[in-house]
This record gives sequence, structure tokens and C-alpha cells, in this order.
Amino acid sequence: MAVEKYDVVVVGAGPVGLTLSTCLQRWGYKIKHIDNRPGPTPTGRADGIQPRSLDLLQNMGLKRQIMTHEPAKVYEVAFWDPNSQGIHRTGTWASCPKFIDARYPFTTLLHQGLIERVFIEDIEKHGGQIQRPWTITGFQNDGKDPHYPVEVSLAHVDGTLSETVRAKYLFSGEGARSFVRDQLGVKIHHKDPIAHVWGVMDGVVRTDFPDIKMKCTIHSDAGSIMVIPRENNMVRLYIQIASSTDPDWNPRKSATPEEVQARAKEILKPYTISWDRVEWFSVYPIGQGIAERYTLDERVFMGGDVCHTHSPKAGQGMNTAFLDAVNLAWKIHHVESGFASREILKTYESERKLIAENLLNFDAKYAKLFSSRIPSAGEVAGATTSTSSTPMANEPTENEFVKTFKESCEFTSGYGVAYNPNTINWSSTHPAQSPLFLSYQKGTTLRTGRILIPATVTRVVDANVVHLEQEVPLNGSYRMYVFAGKPGRTNKAFKDLATYMSAPTSFYSSFMYKDTSVDRYHETHNPHSSFISICTVFNAPRSQIHIKEMLPGILAGYRDHVYADDVWDLRVPDAKAAAHTKMGLSEEDGGIVVVRPDGYVGCVVKLVEGKEPCEALDSYFGVLLGKKLGGERATL
Repeated sequence: MAVEKYDVVVVGAGPVGLTLSTCLQRWGYKIKHIDNRPGPTPTGRADGIQPRSLDLLQNMGLKRQIMTHEPAKVYEVAFWDPNSQGIHRTGTWASCPKFIDARYPFTTLLHQGLIERVFIEDIEKHGGQIQRPWTITGFQNDGKDPHYPVEVSLAHVDGTLSETVRAKYLFSGEGARSFVRDQLGVKIHHKDPIAHVWGVMDGVVRTDFPDIKMKCTIHSDAGSIMVIPRENNMVRLYIQIASSTDPDWNPRKSATPEEVQARAKEILKPYTISWDRVEWFSVYPIGQGIAERYTLDERVFMGGDVCHTHSPKAGQGMNTAFLDAVNLAWKIHHVESGFASREILKTYESERKLIAENLLNFDAKYAKLFSSRIPSAGEVAGATTSTSSTPMANEPTENEFVKTFKESCEFTSGYGVAYNPNTINWSSTHPAQSPLFLSYQKGTTLRTGRILIPATVTRVVDANVVHLEQEVPLNGSYRMYVFAGKPGRTNKAFKDLATYMSAPTSFYSSFMYKDTSVDRYHETHNPHSSFISICTVFNAPRSQIHIKEMLPGILAGYRDHVYADDVWDLRVPDAKAAAHTKMGLSEEDGGIVVVRPDGYVGCVVKLVEGKEPCEALDSYFGVLLGKKLGGERATL
């Protein structure tokens, strides 16, 4: 019997596996996706979706489905510290402070199973399925089939059925206990010995504690608690139950729900709490671990908890998993579509491992401070007074824990992710060089390897005010934003760009659809090529922008992606063209911003007359493809 062949075999249907599957299923790949559980996560586990992840879910078209479950939203965090009566509130702080330019400045809280179901429905809608309860029993990259080099053995968990398939790629999203990682011999490095054991409990409570609907960090002389509000009137409590400073310290200490509830009652004094019901309960030691490698051969990959384990306090596990998956998905897609050389797959590990290392360093510090006893107000003179010269009621005491929390807000929101320079993220050491490339603080406020700054503009075709960074969905395409400056001033530069892009070997023409017989008139995002989508932004009122007259041929094909930069923005109140200004580009002369399919800036190029802007783009994309682009003269 012929062996079934798949583009990717995905093992594990947690957040990382589901996100990878969702992307690749939508982009037309044949996926075999198994999970060893009978169904989605029934209760508990991860629950926090950070602001940057909400952007991503919106870009995937899945945010609305998440929000139908009416998750709790955290806008502020309250800090509670010990005093002579037990505990008192020392201040509050924004969950996602205003200095972070976020569309959704809150954390969304919803149990993991409901989030998984949203992804599963999308996978099924696009013709895929999760095969349950099945597990992986073996694999090898034996290369016997050059196109499908990985052999994967799978079996039903009860041992009654088994099958062997071949795949181009195998992905492990199995969680912390990974068969694939063990078989590869990849070790997990732990930062420090386990020093704390915590209990976590989801349930419905009765309490006179005033901030039970807020996210709270509570330090008392009896221990620490983190309060997380949840959907359906539930609350999650993380409760400290053991520490390495205890005389009877045991890192494998366990506890019953009743024991953990008793500890919570002690910590919350003088307030009272009781439980109407407990939906989920678990005990876990806090440890920070990271895998040495995410892949050995760019054929068998790992992501999510297989690669990094840490405390749940910072609410990063599922969010890091989403970004692992999207990072890998578009790179596999570009290799398999001929848009990039296989070298690009090496950047998955280098980019995502760096982010995991940053997360673990932060989490180790944060978890340690969370578990440490904080001196009471009586022990520290003036501890309840504000550190600012004008005390404010909501200004928390600046102990080390609060300082760390504040410093980490950009990182925990997801907007602090910064990938290092490499072949995709242009820098002064990139193989592609031209005086037209702009770098951070040298012609642009954008940093390559960081998320595109959000901007609000008016779409010309229908006068809708829209979020520019959300206009192209997560469809596997690069996004090119041509900030066209003042019409009249940039006309020639703009037309020259379009002319040189239409040359047969340019970065644009090289990937145009081969089959021209297909009617793509109604293709909003990819009328000419699935490699790239193009948005044009003019510094002019919408009424003065005429697409047919002002846009040369190939750019006019993207008529639904032409915008007026005429929406005022609080962050740049004096700007005449806020989107241009936020990107640090000249309002008069504009510029070109290339954004990777996952939303991170790849390069920024000056918009000038002549062939040089297109040549700079050709050289940038040529590095990704591993061959020279451009070079042929366009017909002017």
C-alpha cells in the first residue's frame, strides 16, 4: 500500500501546534495533525492573551470568535503589600501603560480550551482535522524520498491502530514532556534549582476582598497570591505553598485543594474568601528551562513548551507559542513556494530562542520577587508614600517588585519583541547595501526586527477609517507600504518605482502569477502575486486622491489598499500626516517600508526618483531568495 505523504506532520494540539496548523491549512498545505488527548483542554491551563497577541488574532481574523466567549479584560493591576492588619493596597498600575502604542491595551483572560476550539473550528473550515487520541511512536529524517524526507510513525493511544507516513516537515508542539525532543537528544537547560512551589485554582468565590475582579499581586507575611479574573464570574488564584527557605522544603511538595484554600485565607486576611465551586486545581514547581536547539536539520522542528518552560506569572506561555508558530509557518511557506532559499529556516531558531531566553531571564527575576517576602509598612518608614514629588492615590510603592513589573510592561505586552539583524531584518551589516536603506533614528523611527508602528488612515475607495497595520491579513505575503508623501512632489519617484518594479526580473515581477488566465479582479490583497501585498499612503485628504489618475499600472491594481494619511493622532498631535510622522518618514517625501508576513519590519528604503529604490528592494529580496534579482532594464 502506498505511504500517505503530507507537507507537515504536527504533533500536539495546544496553542503552538494549532496556530501552525491554522496558518498552513489556510495557505493550502496538506497537514496531518495528531494529539494524544481525547479532546481540547477541558479546564484550566493557559488563559492570558496579551495585547500584541490580540493584534495577531485580529490579523488572522480570529479575534471576534475569541471575544464571543466574553473573556475578562485586565486594564489595571493592583499591588497589595503587608501591614499590621494583614494586607493593604499600595497602588495600581496600567496593565499596558500609555507609552506602549497598543490597539488593545488590556490582557484578555479565557481558558485555553475555548481558545483551542476557535483554532480547531478554523482548521476544520479549511478542510483539516485533528486526529485524536493518537501519538507519535517514531520518526527519522532518512531522506529516502527527497521531497518527503521525514518518515513518521503514529499510533492510536490504545495501541489498536498504527500508520507510517512521510512528510516534508515534522513539528513537535507536544508540551514540556516531548517524545520528539527526547528522541533528538536535545537537552533542556534549567537556569536555577527549583525554589518555589505554587498552587493554581480556578473557581467561583465569595469574598469581601475589593479587587477580586482585578489582576492583583498580593504579598503578605503568610505568603503571596496572584489574582486573575476570568470568564463566567470565575477567578484564578496562584497561591504560594512552599519555598526553599521553609525548614521542611521539598520541591516536589504537593497539596490538596483544601490546604491551598486554607493558605489563601491566611494570605488574604483581614479579608475573607470561600469557594462556591472549584473548576480546576493544580500544583506546580516554578522552574525556567530552555532547549539547546529548536531543530537539528531544518526538517524536524519544535516550539512552545517543548522549547521553553517558565512560571505562568507573566502570562507569556501561550503568547510565546503563538509567535513561535507564526514565525515558522511563514518561513516554511516561503521556502515551499520558492520565495526564499532553505537558509531562511535557520532564522526560526535564532529569532525565537533569543526571545525565549529574554523571557526566561525576566521570568526568573519576576517569579523570585513574587515569591519573596516584602517588608511590611511598619518595617519600612514611609513605605506607603508615593515616590513622586506629588503623591497620587494610584501610585504604587516603588519596591523592587513594582519596579520590575513596570520595567517589563513593554516585554510582557508582546511589543518588546525585537529580533536581531539577520538576512530578513536589514542592518548596516546586511549583504544588501544601498545608501537608500534607512535605519533606526537615521531616517526612520522604525526598527527592523520589531513590529510595525500602528497608524490610523482613511481608505480611499470607501472612506472607512482603518488600522493600516491590519489592512493586509496574515496571508503569508510580505507587505510593502509605499508612503507616497505629498502628491505632486513625489509623482516621478512614485512612477519610477512602479516602472522598475515591472521589469521582468524585479522582486515584484519574479513572483507574479504564471497563470494569467485566472480572473483575479476581485483579489483584494494579492491581485498580481502571492509573494507581496502593496499599500499606498498619500499625505493628502481623501477627496484629493484619485486612484486612476495618480497610481501607475501595477499599483492601481491594489485599489483597495490606497489610503489618505488624514487622521489626527494623539501621539503626534502636530503632524499633518500622522502615519508618515509615526514611521519617522518625511511628510513631503515619504518612504518605503517592507514588513515581513508576521508583521515585523524587514527594511525601510528612501523614496527617490530613478531606479535606486527598486534596486535596493531587489538586493534585499535577492538575499532571501539566494539569487540576484533585477538587473534588466525596464521600459520607460
